[in-house]
Amino acid sequence: MSTHTRAGEHELRHAAAADGLIVSAEAWLSDVPVETVRTDAVQAFLKQETLFVRLRTASGVEGVGYSYTIGTGGPAVLSLLRETLLPALVGLDAMRPEAVWRAMFSTTRATTVGVLTALALAAVDTAVWDARSKAAGLPLWAAAGGARPSIPLYDTEGGWLHLSPEELVRQATASKERGMRGVKVKVGKPRVQEDADRLAALREAVGPDMDIMIDANQSMTGAEAVRRAAAFEPYDIFWFEEPLPAEDVSGHRALARSTSIPVAVGESMYSIGHFREYLQAQAASIVQVDVARIGGITPWLKVAHLAEAFNVQVAPHFLMELHVSLTCAVPNSLYLEHIPQLRAVTRSEMTVVDGEAVPSSEPGLGIDWDFDALDDLRVA
Repeated sequence: MSTHTRAGEHELRHAAAADGLIVSAEAWLSDVPVETVRTDAVQAFLKQETLFVRLRTASGVEGVGYSYTIGTGGPAVLSLLRETLLPALVGLDAMRPEAVWRAMFSTTRATTVGVLTALALAAVDTAVWDARSKAAGLPLWAAAGGARPSIPLYDTEGGWLHLSPEELVRQATASKERGMRGVKVKVGKPRVQEDADRLAALREAVGPDMDIMIDANQSMTGAEAVRRAAAFEPYDIFWFEEPLPAEDVSGHRALARSTSIPVAVGESMYSIGHFREYLQAQAASIVQVDVARIGGITPWLKVAHLAEAFNVQVAPHFLMELHVSLTCAVPNSLYLEHIPQLRAVTRSEMTVVDGEAVPSSEPGLGIDWDFDALDDLRVA
């Protein structure tokens, strides 16, 4: 290769890097109301405090990212974004998400690992991936791996704890008729028999060819989880989600060894290392990594590939409008959780065909934001 050719390639790379430099960034908070009443064993989902980051590159490409809380803490995350992260973001190269994420993480090292920092990192990282994918002309699912064209859905919206057995059956039957492969039911009633009766009614109604997942939302002790798992086994439960506090790795390991029901964890975990602990201890059969709570797409992909190395599948928590692309990016995805939440602030919905979600083919995250609606809901 001639010196002239090498110099020309260097100039092209330098120009491309200049085009990707972030020249401006802003953050705001919009409160998106929940679409239906949602309750579990420990809390109610009051509203979605949604943190947004919008950045622009030197070439004019815009990236919009977001993360969320379910009712508290949003202003604290917004303050971290505005006062710490965004000033450090300007001047970085949006075409290099690993470098940007590491720079943001280093800027907040004094407050990591923790939920507020993870949520702030996620809002920035998803905006960076949006800009990078748009600049490349690729939808996120292809830019991040492109493993599969669609992902099976299971429905959570009809399984909340306050619903009667009759309502659980009605909504699960409707979900099955729409082609969904599974339904999730909240457990944690005062008496184990109450939970068992609800599951028995549901299994009888949907038959043996539909998956039933259960979720305790970290409400149980180790002993109680073992006792209830034994009571739930006759109903062919597909997974037992968050039975214990996320910090209790040894408790989840003991539960996993005591029951035939796969144990699912991840929505309340905020670092790659925490997932590694679970996988090494054989305390998790299914990984439910949440892109907002892990700190963005960059670490989400690392957790998914880590799980693949342990022959464990991924079924992420919530955020179906974003997770549809990530589950289709990796080869070891299992399910996408169906909880519609962004219909009030988007101009189009996620595509569903025969019970499977199909990621957007548009470059970027593929979420068609209605910014007028978001402005109406802006609180900070």
